[in-house]
Amino acid sequence: MNLQDTFFNWLQMHIVHQARPDDEAAKETLDFFALILREDHGVQHLELVDETDRQKIHIAYEKDGISSKQSFDRESAEKLLDDINSNPIYNNQ
Repeated sequence: MNLQDTFFNWLQMHIVHQARPDDEAAKETLDFFALILREDHGVQHLELVDETDRQKIHIAYEKDGISSKQSFDRESAEKLLDDINSNPIYNNQ
């Protein structure tokens, strides 16, 4: 899996896990993508930054000793959570 796709998958699961902290599957999947970022891509110190931007979500990270930032469209990144919340199978309703 390429670095950009791994970041995006990690971001989607981070958003889901924040909204659903008791969802163990979301936590396990988030940890899985974090592991891929660390072991396969050498990414360290991963965090969300500048969360006030309404259009983009920004991820700061370090790779090979160099600090960098990656940005993703907020609507696309939040789509997985929207899909989960709109499906009664995944909710206690």
